[in-house]
Amino acid sequence: MSPTVFRKGPWRFYFFSREEPRIHVHVGHPDGEAKFWLVPSIELAVNFGITNQQISEAKKIIEEHYDDILKSWHRHFGTGNS
Repeated sequence: MSPTVFRKGPWRFYFFSREEPRIHVHVGHPDGEAKFWLVPSIELAVNFGITNQQISEAKKIIEEHYDDILKSWHRHFGTGNS
């Protein structure tokens, strides 16, 4: 199960259920996908096929929606894990 948190333009921001407890978000784009840690700071974890410019764009979108992503994480997983 991979619930979508939100979409913006060509981007899809989502979680994988039961993947791992550290708070993170996956980012899908037609060119590839990436995973960002959210705590203690927003940091690229892995990248498959997304350019550096696209990574910067995705990170900016995550920053803009940070609180909503965290709320969605806690709502979906029912945890306060970081």
